[in-house]
Amino acid sequence: MTQKPAFELDLDLDQSLSLQVGKYDVQKLLGKGATGTVYLARDTFTGREVALKTIEPEVFRDPEFGTVYRSQFLQEASLAGKLRHPHIVAILDAVVAEDSGHIAMEYLTGGDLSKHAAPENLLPVADVLQIGFKCCGALEYAAQQGIVHRDIKPANIMLVADTDIKIADFGAASLKRTQHVTTTRMGTTRMGSPYYMSPEQLQSKPVTFHSDMYSLGVVLYELLTGRRPFLAENMQALMDKIIKLSPVPPSELRRDLPREIDAVVLRAMKKSPAQRYPSWAEFAAELSKLGEQVLPRGTIPDSEKYVALKTVNMLATLSDYEVWELVRAGRWSRVDKGKVVVRENERGTSFFFLAKGQAKVTLQGRLLNMLNDRECFGEMAYISGGAERRHATVESMTPLLLAEFAPAALEKMSLGAQLQLTRAVVRNVVDRLELANKRIGR
Repeated sequence: MTQKPAFELDLDLDQSLSLQVGKYDVQKLLGKGATGTVYLARDTFTGREVALKTIEPEVFRDPEFGTVYRSQFLQEASLAGKLRHPHIVAILDAVVAEDSGHIAMEYLTGGDLSKHAAPENLLPVADVLQIGFKCCGALEYAAQQGIVHRDIKPANIMLVADTDIKIADFGAASLKRTQHVTTTRMGTTRMGSPYYMSPEQLQSKPVTFHSDMYSLGVVLYELLTGRRPFLAENMQALMDKIIKLSPVPPSELRRDLPREIDAVVLRAMKKSPAQRYPSWAEFAAELSKLGEQVLPRGTIPDSEKYVALKTVNMLATLSDYEVWELVRAGRWSRVDKGKVVVRENERGTSFFFLAKGQAKVTLQGRLLNMLNDRECFGEMAYISGGAERRHATVESMTPLLLAEFAPAALEKMSLGAQLQLTRAVVRNVVDRLELANKRIGR
């Protein structure tokens, strides 16, 4: 097959392709922007489908913005293999030549959130809040790596399934180790979308994670109402509104929105970074609380599962990626008061995590222990692989939020997550045995 440089792949969107860029077989055109083109391609080494982003030579040679475009492309390419988070699009590979380049990214088929920013196609309120919660976690992770995205908007948040999302396009990102040209010098439309830019970004002031927080607030505002908070006839008028005016509360634009949403979204959009949430975790916590209020009774949102696991001491060694793996591996349920969860002498291979509530542990009717929030039980059956019968009966004393972890589900997790979890479970059993020995010694 003939090797083709990236800049020769300028074909119509509907046309199927049979060309090659590096080790990638280009199959079809997915989209074309002002500076680059994205293709569906196949890695000839692994067989994996990827989204291949290419840059043409004329972009790098642009007399006014060529240096900026190249810097953006290099910025994104430098993140290849470095950002590992379930809600960030993985950059798999990158090649930058003198006059062109390409970046291979995780290929997603669900589209982006821009289609849900129109009044006639809004997502359920609970879904928007869950999406916001997951964006907070992804952007917190990026901030921990010294990265400010600087271009958070619906088109850069990709849908995977249901409320699972992945943030894309870190080309405009600001990294601690680099210095970017300021926004006004290169033009606001070149380095981000002005409708979503924070006041400090528009004024070329230093940006921190609080700038991304403002942008996410605007995204949530638009997804909830179908309207952007600020509109204007020209760029200067738009900038003046963003810098000086307060947006209309979302609930005034959509009657079925709970008024509690106003305070949360508008705080993220405060003019001063100091007035916004002091951390991503606090913003996420508020979105999680709102989500629980608007969800149907009995629903267990991902945010509630994640928060429950993230606060467990024995799981403190798990990365954010691994905690989300565990969230998805569990079979979550709400259990009424007075229900037997496991019964003594029964066989079983799974263990349980008591996220909320209280349960009693008995043997032949005699009380052995009380279990509270954030505790596990059934670990011995899990460790033994079912060779041992359940040693005791566990019954709910209050309504419970419970997660059951079966070996088959856990085996689908990454090896690192399995190792960390096994260590945590064994450590928990050892601690429990030590406590029992102390009680006997008394």
